Amino acid sequence: MKKINIAIDGYSACGKSSTAKMIANRLQYKYIDSGAMYRAVTLYFIDNYVDLTNEKKVDKALKNIQIDFRFNSKKEKSETYLNGLNVEEDIRTMRVTNMVSEVSALPEVRKVLVDLQQKLGKKKGVVMDGRDIGSIVLPDAELKVFMTADMKVRALRRQQELLEKDQLVDLNDIIDNLAKRDRIDTTRKVGPLTKVDEAVEIDTTHMTLEEQVEEILNEATSRMVDNKQKI
Repeated sequence: MKKINIAIDGYSACGKSSTAKMIANRLQYKYIDSGAMYRAVTLYFIDNYVDLTNEKKVDKALKNIQIDFRFNSKKEKSETYLNGLNVEEDIRTMRVTNMVSEVSALPEVRKVLVDLQQKLGKKKGVVMDGRDIGSIVLPDAELKVFMTADMKVRALRRQQELLEKDQLVDLNDIIDNLAKRDRIDTTRKVGPLTKVDEAVEIDTTHMTLEEQVEEILNEATSRMVDNKQKI
């Protein structure tokens, strides 16, 4: 049975990652968290004091970075590893969040990670979420989704995520951070966040996680049927 690739793009805190993980689980597909890859690079740059304005130092640092995903059977989820170390918790902290868009905008970083992401998507049966998946990373994906939501709802969701990790962050600070990330993500020269014409747009403002998953699964099913495939 042939499989399809599903590309999910959109703004931060719209539910992309949570939705993508559940879809991959339901379809028994491989989940690739492209955002976690950029966060891992950002963490490395922060911890190693890499000057983002120095192209040679950025290139040198990238050669020392290895990123992979390992499934945690106890937590039943995929976790991010940076140079052999589990950094799943570290990459979700605000110190990384505050810098990840600037790091992601660097052409050198995007080239390295896009090449890796495209290799991961060659075998099909992949659900990948990010900012430029449908436009750059997986332009031939059979299903492309673009997710959006009201800013305050997004901020409240992010605040709740941080609270669950024992991080108390003021809501206004989160709104400022999201607005900054939106601005950087949509205006960067390489791989900007954009909704491609063929993408299905989903506004998650008033949707539950399960509703988001079901809508995308229905879209995936219709494409499988069109290709004489079935789940």
